[in-house]
Amino acid sequence: MMELKQILAKHRSILSALFVIFAVLLIFWTVNTPVLVGVSASKRQLPVYSVQRDDKAVAISFDAAWGNEDTQTLIDILERYKVHATFFVVGDWVDKYPESVKALSDAGNEVMNHSAHHDHFSQLTAEQIVSDIGACNGKIEAITGVAPTLFRCPYGEYDDHVIQTIRSLGIEPIQWDVDSLDWKGISADEITQRVIRKVKPGSIVLFHNAAEHTPEALPGILETLIANGYTVVPVSQILLNGETYIDNTGMQCRS
Repeated sequence: MMELKQILAKHRSILSALFVIFAVLLIFWTVNTPVLVGVSASKRQLPVYSVQRDDKAVAISFDAAWGNEDTQTLIDILERYKVHATFFVVGDWVDKYPESVKALSDAGNEVMNHSAHHDHFSQLTAEQIVSDIGACNGKIEAITGVAPTLFRCPYGEYDDHVIQTIRSLGIEPIQWDVDSLDWKGISADEITQRVIRKVKPGSIVLFHNAAEHTPEALPGILETLIANGYTVVPVSQILLNGETYIDNTGMQCRS
């Protein structure tokens, strides 16, 4: 016991210093832990990538931002197979091709919002996002008579404030879980194989209205999906009604 007391007395200054360091670290941890916990516990805001479906439903979507060479061809192909799709259109595109917007709507396809000018939404304020979406919605509604209820972010880019702002307008942000990669200029066969391999019940497939080989690939994709028992619908018809939530993969699920 005496030896222990002598050791403690000899190293008292060192022990005091260690105690002070421990106390400082404890205070720092205590102050900062609630912030860290809050960050880790907060739920990231996600758009809908896919939908939890019991049936074999799949949604076909097209983004229309620039070219317009193939829009009528796509309309004709969809009509041939008696299916409808969703076209997310940019306001500037609407200005250039109002007749195509009307043709899409008249054929029974959905015309939804893809922004006014295809800007990077993560760089916009909430007020700018609201103004942008409103401008594009107005242009679409003026032609189709229907106000869009779905929105796809330009470039597929978003963050929490973008998704929160979109939903605050009563509009659902839509992404995709199957990217055809038609925008890369890959062959029709590559597009077809990629889509068929990746699609599953509740999938949302991304195409573009002006991609080089999409009109060539689309008939085979539709034939295969239908032969495999899939029902091809616009995006709004694949979404769930009632109480839902978005899981960490972006799948819309029943609550």
